[in-house]
Amino acid sequence: MSDRFDFFVILAAMRTGSNFLEANLNALDGVVCHGEAFNPQFIGYPNRDAVAGVTMAERDADPARLLTAIRETPGALAGFRYFHDHDPRVLDAILGDPRCAKIVLTRNPLESYVSRRIAQATGQWKLTNVARRKAERAVFDPVEFEAHVAELQAFQARVRHALQSTGQTAFPIAYEDLQDLDVLNGLAAWLGVPARLEALDRGLKRQNPEPVTAKVANPEAIPEGIARLDRFDLDALPRGEPARGAAVPGWLAAARAPVLCLPLRGGPEAALRAWLAGLDGVAEDALLRDFTQGRLRRWMREHPGHRRIAVLRHPLARAHHAFCTRILPTGEGSFARIRRVIRRTHGLDLPEVWPDPDWDAGRHRAAFEGFLAFLKDNLAGNTNLRIAGEWCSQSAALEGMSAFAPPDLILREAEMGDWLPAVARAVGRPDAPPPEVAPEDTPETAPVPLAAIYDARLEKRAREIYARDYERLGFADWAG
Repeated sequence: MSDRFDFFVILAAMRTGSNFLEANLNALDGVVCHGEAFNPQFIGYPNRDAVAGVTMAERDADPARLLTAIRETPGALAGFRYFHDHDPRVLDAILGDPRCAKIVLTRNPLESYVSRRIAQATGQWKLTNVARRKAERAVFDPVEFEAHVAELQAFQARVRHALQSTGQTAFPIAYEDLQDLDVLNGLAAWLGVPARLEALDRGLKRQNPEPVTAKVANPEAIPEGIARLDRFDLDALPRGEPARGAAVPGWLAAARAPVLCLPLRGGPEAALRAWLAGLDGVAEDALLRDFTQGRLRRWMREHPGHRRIAVLRHPLARAHHAFCTRILPTGEGSFARIRRVIRRTHGLDLPEVWPDPDWDAGRHRAAFEGFLAFLKDNLAGNTNLRIAGEWCSQSAALEGMSAFAPPDLILREAEMGDWLPAVARAVGRPDAPPPEVAPEDTPETAPVPLAAIYDARLEKRAREIYARDYERLGFADWAG
């Protein structure tokens, strides 16, 4: 037994040496490892009927029952091996429990991939007698290998995030460490069990000790397969912008029609509200709003087949709209505090009072470019000001929404006239008026239209600031 932990899990993958690690843990007095307890194809080991008194049928009906039985194994610290394709219903409970010891076992993914291919070809997954070793060379498939690596990385990233967000630490162990007696005894000490190994369990033999190129029938394909991988994620766009919540209180539902709008701040919100009200021929104040997550769940359950819509605006146009409606004015609706700070920190030439009769395209262009410089710093987390919903990246806003309920239709602003009437027909409102899509810039929202100042330099700045939106949402240059 252990004072530190109630049970343990070996977080690993196929062909990483988990059988060998399990055998050595089972050689420790007071430690019991129950194999792949949550493998969907069997329970514990092939041809077993039960683990810790729980049958496979009982486990499949209630996986928590087996987890409890393992935790409560009398007289021993018990555990099991868990791979990425095992029963997902228990993973959150495992990762979130600080009384569960996490042992993270890893191996060079090329080695594990080739080993798995050989095992699949020979049908030999364990070797206890070298005289019975089955020899076979694997065929290296670059596409399959890339998928193998992506699968491993996704699982490892989920484990890492869960541990970080709950303040836990795991015991990391590499395939090469398994032959080190001191490391395995260090694992025993970390688990909090008094027993130690005097020697390694040698019952299991390494099946394929040759260099990896000697185990592959087409070794010339390996460099190509490795070259396909961006091992260091060099092309990934940095994300300094913090994650956003779903902002459920801002979601709108039609008065009667089964339609839910997920407004993206700084987009065509007014046009979307008017269209949503028009579905039922009601005033906008009849729309359902100010949802809590509980109320919204009830609404979704009561409206099966409902549609959830979000509308994107071009990043540069959206930034310009935010500048013209929140930063340039001084009256109601403006962000007065942010305006004062960025005038000081980024040198924006903004009028003391708005409107300003001397405001012209030249001053507008210079001030807007200064605002874009502020956005670059703000979204990267380099200012002491909040990231407003009016100019946060739309990809971050969509990710936040999707954590609760993703939109099932994402449109660009210019597509509203084509797609929203189709939605109206789909929900039984064929006679609803089409959306009235107003120009992005009107005298009320933009004293100087974007078209009057637009050039390649502004587009380049927008691409730098909203690189993730341009890449992930497929935006081209602003068309005016």
